[in-house]
Amino acid sequence: MVRGSNAVLGVVNFITFIISIPILGAGIYLSTKANSGECLRFLQWPLIIISICIMVLSLAGLAGSCYGVTCLLRFYLLFMFVAIITIIGFIIFAFTVTDKGGGHAVLNRGYDEYRLQDYSGWLKDRIKDPGYWTKVSDCLRDAKVCKHMKMYLQNQITGEIIPEPADSFYQRKLSPIESGCCKPPTSCGFVYMNETVWNPIGDGDAAIVNIDSDCTEWSNDQRRLCFNCDSCKAGVLSKVKKSWRSASVVTIVVLVIMVIVYVVAFAAFRNNRRTRNNEPSQMGGMTKSRPSRFNF
Repeated sequence: MVRGSNAVLGVVNFITFIISIPILGAGIYLSTKANSGECLRFLQWPLIIISICIMVLSLAGLAGSCYGVTCLLRFYLLFMFVAIITIIGFIIFAFTVTDKGGGHAVLNRGYDEYRLQDYSGWLKDRIKDPGYWTKVSDCLRDAKVCKHMKMYLQNQITGEIIPEPADSFYQRKLSPIESGCCKPPTSCGFVYMNETVWNPIGDGDAAIVNIDSDCTEWSNDQRRLCFNCDSCKAGVLSKVKKSWRSASVVTIVVLVIMVIVYVVAFAAFRNNRRTRNNEPSQMGGMTKSRPSRFNF
């Protein structure tokens, strides 16, 4: 028992140290590619910081468990406790700020559309910040998220390859970003020319024409499109909500693992204290028949 928990903790920390190496490599790779788009600038430093923290924590736990360095195990336990509390806070925060918002079905359309006002105040205020949204919209442009929407079909009669007609496009399943950023809202009543070109003159296909700010923001300029529309911001938030919910589920699993590791680390810490004080483990930390204190 004295060495068992130390050995288990050592193996666990060796594995986490190995895992941190490719994470650090990914962060360094993104830093070298930072000039290719604002998205990559968002990712590089979090990955590098996280990987370095995991490395330091793993090394501290590995050294503390293998060499019986009590001060390192004390640091390890403190850091793990703070990390567990932080993760619990993140899980609560993530589920709280993503409890609202989602797509709305549109009559005779296969895709959903998105409204910014449906989302929670914190997320909405964050995405509406001009400085922040400039970076996000630059990211979307650099990623060419709308370029992949273009489709061509074969005419069943002539065999000619033609651009996708309106009826086919209306039945497509678009991603939230494609729906919100690459086309105008259906309520604007614009006429479909192709996936990213719409004539701003309504026709009989639009039962309701609602000229809101998104309708005036739309542009057939392929660098503008609807990247400044509220519907685009809502589409991004829909993706963020899905990602955060998925991350929260994974984080819960990580939290359970961290609690288990913390228990093992605490047992190793107590074993090291007993070894330093020359106490047999079965005595439960008592040094006298009538002890004045307990050693933990």
